[in-house]
Amino acid sequence: MYSKILIASLSIFLYLGCNPKNKTSHEVVAAKPSIEVPNFNADSAYHYTDRQVAFGPRVPNTEAHTACGDFFVEKLQSFGAEVIEQKMDVTTYDGKILKARNIIASYQKEKKNRVLLFAHWDTRPFADHDPDPSNHRKAIDGANDGAGACGILLEIARQTNIHPTEMGIDIIFFDAEDWGVPTFEDKYNSTSGYCLGSNYWAKNPHVNNYTARYGILLDMVSAPKALFFQEHYSRQYAPNIIKKVWDAAHSLGFGSRFIREPMGAIEDDHIHVIKHRNIPCIDIIDYDPNSEKGFGDYWHTMEDNMSNISKQTMQMVGQTVLHVIYNEKE
Repeated sequence: MYSKILIASLSIFLYLGCNPKNKTSHEVVAAKPSIEVPNFNADSAYHYTDRQVAFGPRVPNTEAHTACGDFFVEKLQSFGAEVIEQKMDVTTYDGKILKARNIIASYQKEKKNRVLLFAHWDTRPFADHDPDPSNHRKAIDGANDGAGACGILLEIARQTNIHPTEMGIDIIFFDAEDWGVPTFEDKYNSTSGYCLGSNYWAKNPHVNNYTARYGILLDMVSAPKALFFQEHYSRQYAPNIIKKVWDAAHSLGFGSRFIREPMGAIEDDHIHVIKHRNIPCIDIIDYDPNSEKGFGDYWHTMEDNMSNISKQTMQMVGQTVLHVIYNEKE
């Protein structure tokens, strides 16, 4: 099933007089083919999200983390992607060494013009915003904060394999994003500790001199009442991409969720891609202006579980991204 966008009118017939007897010749200008945008399958995205959460918290250096990474590789390969595993040691804010793993899936690798889609797949080892202090040093399920975005990207990968885009597509699952300094620590202020995997990749890309036309980061994009305001760095470095994506969402009827108003700056994986690879990127991220945290009440708590995953929200985000990448021309 597809939603189709007509990009040209039907064939145009030109009638031209060519002699004194007014004989006519018929010149036919062929119509351009319509663009076929696959329908995003939210059931699939939800299933892929549930599969990740079922492994347990995907904290680096754990068995659950290894098993989930293997799941990504197997699934992406089954979807026809060329998969590269970028394994690296990264150091946390307090000196721990993490065996991290960025997972990169490429479609139509031979194409020079590319679009980059990315999310983080690890989960936070600290539920430091949980109302119960006894949970602060426990790892979270990370259903919305990690797994939901990756579930959406897996479904996009599946569709991209079946129906190739005109552009080359790279999908990256960044690791070690969520090991930032927890609120219960007060002696580490020289670094935030977040986004270790994307920082590593941006300085050491899987392809020499890698570049893309633009990048779209998905982060916390699956909650039932998610609202997507326009993040500060996204507006600063990629205003045309913000407009492209929000216009697509509004054209699809999702304007009540994609708000055309600015929000604050978010330290997220897109920052390193912008800074070190000079690729304009945007961050589609849930923001609650009425929350003290800025995010949902379940953020960085033990409540970030599958009860906070909405197929409807996944449908809106996934269909919007598909609309954007399938309308992109080489």
